[in-house]
Amino acid sequence: MSRDFSSIEGRVSYGVGRQMGQQLIDNPFDGINAEAVAQGLLDALNDVANPFSNEQMQEAFGEINRRMQAKEAEQHKSLAAEGETFLAENAKRDGVVVTASGLQYEVITQGSGAVPTNTSRVKTHYHGTLIDGSVFDSSVQRGQPIDFPVNGVIAGWTEALQLMPVGSKWRLYIPYQLAYGERGAGASIKPFSALIFDVELIDIVG
Repeated sequence: MSRDFSSIEGRVSYGVGRQMGQQLIDNPFDGINAEAVAQGLLDALNDVANPFSNEQMQEAFGEINRRMQAKEAEQHKSLAAEGETFLAENAKRDGVVVTASGLQYEVITQGSGAVPTNTSRVKTHYHGTLIDGSVFDSSVQRGQPIDFPVNGVIAGWTEALQLMPVGSKWRLYIPYQLAYGERGAGASIKPFSALIFDVELIDIVG
């Protein structure tokens, strides 16, 4: 078989294969068989009959989906347990305050300005990390503070902001129930993730 894919058609065909491979990398399952993937592609392109019935294919896909869901559930349990362990140990440190909701915070700088209400709009700088220190979002790194309504963010922020005088900088330790919960947010924040934020309350703007 020739491996000269330098023509326009060859490059595009190769690119299609690469895209399919990347999709499988992005959505992998244990036991994936590259030879079977290639054979299925060739059979489809050559209009070769499927050797398996629709029922057999549905059964196989269903079983793989069940395995993936079970594996994901175990990973989520592990993340939740890691967060709970971290927060339990963190709560023992001097200077860490734990509220009734489970929110934890420590004061880095205590301001002397007004305290926002639930309906206020505030300007803040923040730096957000996972409990392993991985940064997932940071207005500090972007060099641009952000303003938003107090009641328009995650519950841990909404609670903390209503305790912070303007001019304060606090470090928040937020359990997953007060963050992005069982759904997570984007690729960086997995479901059941506890989060850490350094939050500087710059001003109340509305």
